[in-house]
Amino acid sequence: MARKKLVAGNWKMNGLLASKSLLLEISREYGNAACDILVCPPATLINALRGGTIAIGGQDCHWNESGAHTGDISAAMLADAGADAVILGHSERRTDHGETDEMVAKKTEAAWKAGLMAVVCVGETGDERDAGTTLDRIGAQLDASIPDGATGKNLVVAYEPVWAIGTGRIPEMSDIAEVHDFIRSKLKDRFGGDTAEAVRVLYGGSVKPGNAEEIFAVSNVDGALVGGASLKAEDFGGIISAAK
Repeated sequence: MARKKLVAGNWKMNGLLASKSLLLEISREYGNAACDILVCPPATLINALRGGTIAIGGQDCHWNESGAHTGDISAAMLADAGADAVILGHSERRTDHGETDEMVAKKTEAAWKAGLMAVVCVGETGDERDAGTTLDRIGAQLDASIPDGATGKNLVVAYEPVWAIGTGRIPEMSDIAEVHDFIRSKLKDRFGGDTAEAVRVLYGGSVKPGNAEEIFAVSNVDGALVGGASLKAEDFGGIISAAK
């Protein structure tokens, strides 16, 4: 099954209303690209950026629809603001906010209920990579972070080796292939071949225009989850152009 590549930008805690000009530039220059494009800005910008040719997503959500959760935002609120998707389980959320696999699974269920596509992140630390437990860690995250009911439309998996995020380091292409092939196999074992072949698996971790084409050629890499490079139209556009 041919899977259309997806290039997703995670703006993290960056962006003001003036950042709309960045999205307009990306849309104008790269809106007709061969891949799907998703930009996940801070929640304050979702409504302002909605309505163009580029899909808009959130960076997190609570698993409850409403309630006494000061500072949180629900999946229903993201959808109401115009979001199409939401990133869940990013390593920065897992580390900085103590998110567990079980919490990510509940958030994923909430995202699906709200009609959002969930981009569920998995990845190992440098210590886990050095100890040779990468696949064990990824497998455990996949098992516990993804609830039943996954489809090619409601789920994207993003593999982000924690030690490569924002560091300029990337694994060997053979290492990326090993993990992505493993993820595909795990999805097949749990959800069946048709679903497994429909779910896109992204790579994230210091993806740049200069290495994107090589990464996209790796087995079972269906696009990228891009951090800092998504904040510059030329850099993000170079990655988009490599996703054929």
